Amino acid sequence: MTRMGIIGYGYWGPNVARNFMGLEDVTVHSIADKNTKALNRAGKACPGVELTSDCTAIITSPHIDAVAIVTPVSTHFELAKSALENGKHVFVEKPFTATSAQAEELIALAEKKKLRIMVDHTFIFTGVVKKIKEFIDSGALGDLYYFDSTRINLGLFQHDVNVVWDLAPHDLAIMDYLIPDKPVAVSATGAAHLNHGLENVAFITVYFPNNIIAHINVNWLSPVKVRTTLLSGQKKMLVWNDLEPADKIKIYDKGAEITSAEGVYNLLVSYRSGDMWAPKIDQTEALKLEAQHFVDCIYSSNGHLNDGHAGLSVVKMLEAANKSLKNRGEVVEL
Repeated sequence: MTRMGIIGYGYWGPNVARNFMGLEDVTVHSIADKNTKALNRAGKACPGVELTSDCTAIITSPHIDAVAIVTPVSTHFELAKSALENGKHVFVEKPFTATSAQAEELIALAEKKKLRIMVDHTFIFTGVVKKIKEFIDSGALGDLYYFDSTRINLGLFQHDVNVVWDLAPHDLAIMDYLIPDKPVAVSATGAAHLNHGLENVAFITVYFPNNIIAHINVNWLSPVKVRTTLLSGQKKMLVWNDLEPADKIKIYDKGAEITSAEGVYNLLVSYRSGDMWAPKIDQTEALKLEAQHFVDCIYSSNGHLNDGHAGLSVVKMLEAANKSLKNRGEVVEL
């Protein structure tokens, strides 16, 4: 039985607590939050769980094996470092850390202590993303051309990070998981209209080997909510609309190819327009699968999908995007 402590019971913490409590081989021992109202909510939702306003009590407790850190990114490093130093496995909300140097230090510490780190990249456990991964790995899409994602809505404005650090970790983690090649450079443009220098709209471009390109649009100032990702390959094209109640993925047998390239005036393009179909998707809650994967990895020597290195990869791209933003889209090598 794995004994969990949860630090942070704000927006995402209740979901983390509920899913760990739902696992047969886990008991949630304690929940910590500085906010009294949050602790009151935790007490009602999680009867029998110890409540505290002091996260140190969880980190140092001999009755806890692993800690879930569900707090602002500025606190992740110190909390995770302290937990590892006290012999605790760590599950930490995205993004992993505020800097890549912090992420590298935590990875080294976990390896030294023989402890596990998992970064909460929930989307890679969804049935949708797993199905897309199947299509890519099987070659059904052919050689990849591009990954194009839009994640926009009205709010929620954050006081400590810009829209890139708030929304883009989802898409960067999905992209990093799906595309076999590793990114080599990042550029980003954006603007801050309301929030004291923190960009509320941004356009990120990620460059890969083999002429693959990714584009991510994130925005806190949109009149509509959009969650759409397009992937184009040599053989097939795929559209993922995460707001669709059903048929979230649609596969299109569409494409184009050059049939003659003997000079620009003789260029002939052949277009293909075939069938569209929507594959069946596993509906199991992603966070439940992720929580179980974390617990399984504690007792296994196998690697896991979203370890510290996966978190570090995303943080490096976030840092590069921030640097590019400050220099009006300058390409930053990774």
